Amino acid sequence: MNPRVPSKAEQDYLKAIHHLGGADRLVSPNEIAARLQVRSPSVTGMLKQLAEAGWVVYEPGRGARFTRSGLREARRVVRRHRLVELFLHRVLGLDWSEVDAEAEALEHVISPRLERAIAAYLGEPLEDPHGHPIPTPEGELQERRLQPIVSLREGEWAIVREVRDDDPERLRQWGKHGLKPGTRVRMLARHFLDDVFELEVNEQVVRVGSEGLAGVLAERVE
Repeated sequence: MNPRVPSKAEQDYLKAIHHLGGADRLVSPNEIAARLQVRSPSVTGMLKQLAEAGWVVYEPGRGARFTRSGLREARRVVRRHRLVELFLHRVLGLDWSEVDAEAEALEHVISPRLERAIAAYLGEPLEDPHGHPIPTPEGELQERRLQPIVSLREGEWAIVREVRDDDPERLRQWGKHGLKPGTRVRMLARHFLDDVFELEVNEQVVRVGSEGLAGVLAERVE
């Protein structure tokens, strides 16, 4: 077990690699650079640093994937981030479009004791406000088979399970339309030439383009 605690910058990289699928595959420096909006040479240096710490296996020119200890450290960061998001939303009343940016700062400074207290206060929650599963204290993460909502066929019902959390304006629009985790929706029509999808949401008809629905993931139901 690696005794060193990752720095703030290292935590950001670990979380980015986790988001990009580094638990299952090599994540390229270009992908990480795009995710963190940094230059590729900076990524290369950090990947070498993470490899020296034992958190990733780094293959020059190809990318990096997690070691077991690296995945555990990444999920600790993800857990804190999602717990803080939920606390800010449910307890302090911040809109779900605001909590991601605030959690980015707070996730690095809360102690393990405070993390446990927040989780207990919230009732050991399973999901954040955007529907993303919260890792357990042991680093386990629920896996779900979800699909883009635009892939529904006409007449099919689904339940919204997750939405992207990094675009505040899009979150505000989804909230306005009622497209939140747990909402039952039905695909009424798909107008491909006009790039318009008609959905039944809370007994209302919502018309949105494919770009406006990008990042909404759902689970088909009967």
